[in-house]
Amino acid sequence: MTIGIGLGLSRFPFDAARDYWQWVDACELGHVDSIWQTDRLVTADPMLECLATMAALAGHTEKIRFGMNVASIALRDPLLTARQCATIDYLSNGRLLPAFGLGSAFSRDYSATGVPTKRRGKRADEALELVRRLWHEEEVSFAGEFFQYDRVSISPRPANERIPLWIGGSSEVAMKRTARFGTGWLGGIDTPEQAGVVVKGIQQALSETGRQIDADHYGASFLFRFGSDQDDIVASTTRAFSGRLKASPDRYLVAGNAADIIARIREFIDAGCQKFVLLPMASGTADVMSQTRRFIEEILPEFAPGNGQQAG
Repeated sequence: MTIGIGLGLSRFPFDAARDYWQWVDACELGHVDSIWQTDRLVTADPMLECLATMAALAGHTEKIRFGMNVASIALRDPLLTARQCATIDYLSNGRLLPAFGLGSAFSRDYSATGVPTKRRGKRADEALELVRRLWHEEEVSFAGEFFQYDRVSISPRPANERIPLWIGGSSEVAMKRTARFGTGWLGGIDTPEQAGVVVKGIQQALSETGRQIDADHYGASFLFRFGSDQDDIVASTTRAFSGRLKASPDRYLVAGNAADIIARIREFIDAGCQKFVLLPMASGTADVMSQTRRFIEEILPEFAPGNGQQAG
């Protein structure tokens, strides 16, 4: 079994820009599997733009992989996106982990900019097909509803000849989209129960498309904190999720000790997930660094090679 556990960020939680690089260095030195940045185009909260962040990580790091969780492909031009990803992957010697979806239902990216949501799924499907083809084909022509290309090519193409194309989303349409285009699935902040439904749904859809996705290419995301559900940041996060979900958020996040966090990871493993993006509930550089150190020291060894699991 190949288990890979990475760390992700949504809001920018650090006191200063230089502190972000301190955190990145700690992740790389601590053998964190990967670093992920949530995508929001419209936000009042400080949040790094995901593709620009990937480019910066390519230049700053040497070994760690990095990805976007997940980039809103229906809001992005596929030619520009394919070129950006190819450039980042080329300059990082094949360490980019691209992941795409329609965008979070919690964001205002569509409504705030007047972009219609009607047919956005079809637009995303065309964009995903074009991105995939541009990465692998010498020349691409395409006549679609939203995009028309005439002998388009990009160079350099990705350094990784098997560059992944992970798809996000948990709807039935997202499952079918993953089965059509994806090399993997990366869930948003969700429950183990829902992740299990999606994994089975994708596997069923794959039987219809005749494609395959490796067993270790199903991923999950959840919020965690070494601490208590009474901690201020956990309480505020819980209130925010309760308002959005109209239900208890307990299965979407974990606040407790290492055993509690490991137990939640194992629940997702039982549901069919082997890749993880864990997002620390923390604010301020000292708090984020403390949570990261404990993650590296208390969580990663549980899934290290030789301990019954293999880190991916």
